[in-house]
Amino acid sequence: MDNILLITIPTPREIAIGVASRVKSRRLELDLTQEGLALKAGIALPTYRRFERTGKISFRGLLQIGFALNCLDDFDSLFSQRQYRTMDELLANKDIKRKRGHKHE
Repeated sequence: MDNILLITIPTPREIAIGVASRVKSRRLELDLTQEGLALKAGIALPTYRRFERTGKISFRGLLQIGFALNCLDDFDSLFSQRQYRTMDELLANKDIKRKRGHKHE
């Protein structure tokens, strides 16, 4: 039998569902109802319910939920560090600072 390592990369939908699930767990830990968290976050209850069910919400709505749950610090590290695939890539780009992206990327 071959020893094959399967790497699964989650889809954006799967990540969104996972975030919604973690928010729901945190809400329940804090003994908040959906209505209570929606009110605390300043978003409409149907919007919050849809988020828990589907993972779909605006980024602003997600930030408002993060604020209500005292989790805004979690957003600070989002996209903050470049991910390198190899040590050579890290060393080659150590001193290069790009200021703009290419138009077609």
